[in-house]
Amino acid sequence: MIERRPFESLGGANHGWLDAKHHFSFADYHDPSRMNWGALRVWNDDTIAPKSGFPPHPHANMEIITYVREGAITHQDSTGNVGRTEAGDVQVMSAGSGIRHSEYNMEDEATRIFQIWILPDAAGGQPGWGAKPFPKGDRSDRFVTLASGMAGDQNALPIRTNGRVAAATIKAGETAEYALGAGRHAYLVPATGAIEVNGVALNARDGAAIKDEPVLRVTATEDAEVVLVDAA
Repeated sequence: MIERRPFESLGGANHGWLDAKHHFSFADYHDPSRMNWGALRVWNDDTIAPKSGFPPHPHANMEIITYVREGAITHQDSTGNVGRTEAGDVQVMSAGSGIRHSEYNMEDEATRIFQIWILPDAAGGQPGWGAKPFPKGDRSDRFVTLASGMAGDQNALPIRTNGRVAAATIKAGETAEYALGAGRHAYLVPATGAIEVNGVALNARDGAAIKDEPVLRVTATEDAEVVLVDAA
């Protein structure tokens, strides 16, 4: 089962400093058919204007993954973490029992991110943050795990959930495969380019909600950068 969600169908709002599109119900956008996909709760497609961003605000009991598509994001939180994450890199914040953080675009150009929230396996725990570069050349025509709470993913950023965030850069005409376990939920978005997933066509920034597909065969019809969440 693959449900295509065209970019044009997404909810969202343009706040001037922030142009946000929501794959799932979020803020003032509510669609009862798009509340979550398994443990995946939020996938926001955000464009943040230069010298602006999200001021300090709280979170608890959520795994928050930021995939930087263009520009850079500067993070600061109440536990003392500070860091700048550039395009191609990923940051993870485990909100745990509670944390306050800010995310600012300190650059001279717009920053574009995917912000992904996944429900943790258990509530509470010490908050945490981390970031890591993932060179796009290392994921040429194959999926590389960026963040994971699943066994065997030692090189990924840790998250506290039975899930995984992966990405691939696929050249036009090439195919990357991903094995999806029984009962799992996958959500896939091409950040750039155009693809077919098991024969279903997706354009840049479209979403695909997937289950009951043991193997995902992702073929690029244009050079593409693809991000995928595999959740319980």
